[in-house]
Amino acid sequence: MTDSWATFGADLHLEPVGTGLRSGLMEALREAVRSGRLAPGTRLPSSRALAADLGIARNTVADAYAELVAEGWLTARQGSGTRVAQRSAPRRADPVVVRSRPARPRTGHNLKPGSPDVSSFPRTAWLRAARKALTAAPDEAFGYGDARGRPELRTVLAEYLSRSRGVHADPERIVVCSGFVHGLTLLGKVLRQRRVRDLAVESYGLDLHRDLLTGTGLRTPRLAVDHLGARTGELAAMRGTGAVLLTPAHQFPTGVPLHPDRRAAAVDWARATGGLILEDDYDGEFRYDRQPVGALQGLDPEHVVHLGTASKSLAPGLRLGWMVLPRSLVAEVVAVKGAADWMTGTVEQLTLAEFIASGAYDRHVRSMRLRYRRRRDQLVAALAERAPGIEVSGIAAGLHAVLELPPGTERPVIQAAAFQGLALDGLARYRHPDAPAGRDALVIGYGSPSESAWTGALDALCRVLP
Repeated sequence: MTDSWATFGADLHLEPVGTGLRSGLMEALREAVRSGRLAPGTRLPSSRALAADLGIARNTVADAYAELVAEGWLTARQGSGTRVAQRSAPRRADPVVVRSRPARPRTGHNLKPGSPDVSSFPRTAWLRAARKALTAAPDEAFGYGDARGRPELRTVLAEYLSRSRGVHADPERIVVCSGFVHGLTLLGKVLRQRRVRDLAVESYGLDLHRDLLTGTGLRTPRLAVDHLGARTGELAAMRGTGAVLLTPAHQFPTGVPLHPDRRAAAVDWARATGGLILEDDYDGEFRYDRQPVGALQGLDPEHVVHLGTASKSLAPGLRLGWMVLPRSLVAEVVAVKGAADWMTGTVEQLTLAEFIASGAYDRHVRSMRLRYRRRRDQLVAALAERAPGIEVSGIAAGLHAVLELPPGTERPVIQAAAFQGLALDGLARYRHPDAPAGRDALVIGYGSPSESAWTGALDALCRVLP
């Protein structure tokens, strides 16, 4: 039904929608008010007049008016008729800016760091683990459980992390979270509650992490990074700093491991000041020249928080991570987590627990370690042949490499790559705002492409290098 009416000086085109006349008329009037076609204070025709114009029953119009009066859209007073309610004009909202990871290019290749080869996710093995886990799960597993996470997962994580990463862990000090970002946000809130003002971050790292910490009220002074990793000996001179975020196994993005002397210096600082070290172990399982470097947390479990995730070893979409906390911190972290989102998804936790316990996780990590090492070797070989002047570093571990460029060429190379549909990141993209300008380099994520796309991505990279 579509009609228009002109009564009491109001000219309005109505398009009632819906399955009923009354509901359709109401929605048409709401939309007219929302859009401004019916301004506040406008007098509407009587129910008799509008019913006659629209060819519907008067009671239908009267009922619609009454309901809209009750909802606050209209007002009705004896002697003045029915009018559009006076409402404050809505303020024009500022555009909503949502931070997100850069999307993969629709065409071309993506060699940005930060993602594994998600096409290699072990779907069959994961489904097998899910079926077994769900079959064995008790009914209470699907209720509101422990904010720390399912005991099945915390138990197998404690064993796995102790065995593979040298973490001093037990289930009582593990809190499961929805990835590293979630864990970092919770820790930032706890530190602010403890009246920590500054949390030092490495001079090269993800701006997302700095912004999250800033959002919790912390300042993020920079800690310089060189060829031996973060210069942790400088922490003692950083007044007011109560915590530090480190990537000791494989610094992101420079790719260097934290030197043993600097590991000791960080722990000595934490013990002397009561400070806290946040250890981001984002890709610690992928070491190619020897056994993975042990976690920093093993040196002092009461001053180091070990943060791990399945995002690099399995897939970011699982949204599964964990924190191994000092005992003194467990209750505070659980309280903050419980106040916001209480539990991470139970099915995913149970499945990961079974996946680890069955040995499937170890098999998958070993398989992917071989695959990524092969890609790394192919990258190094291709550069030696086609771009011999490019030095490669940071390749002893992880899913990315750093390619040194001639001074002044980082931005032009990235622009040339984008023109050809190749997504790249430069080292400058990860530099702390307060850090001095550094060398020109590319940070190449060789873990991101699928197996079928890897050769093409490598060829595209070599074509744009100076």
